[in-house]
Amino acid sequence: MYDTATTAVLLGVIALLYILPTILAYGRDHAHRQALAIVNLLFGWTLIGWLGVFLWALLARPSPAEV
Repeated sequence: MYDTATTAVLLGVIALLYILPTILAYGRDHAHRQALAIVNLLFGWTLIGWLGVFLWALLARPSPAEV
C-alpha cells in the first residue's frame, strides 16, 4: 500500500502532532511544562486528553521573562 519512505514520513507527522502541546509549552516557556509533557504522554492518545493538554498549553500565560 505505502512504501517505506511514505510510512516513515506519516509516522513522523503523527508523532509531531502527538507531542505538539509539549512543543508549544516548551516554546512558550510554560510554567508547568514538565507536568504538561507528562500528561501529554499519558493521556494524549485520547482525543479528549490531547485537546485538554493542547488548550492548557495555549491558554495559560507563559512565565514572566527574567531580566
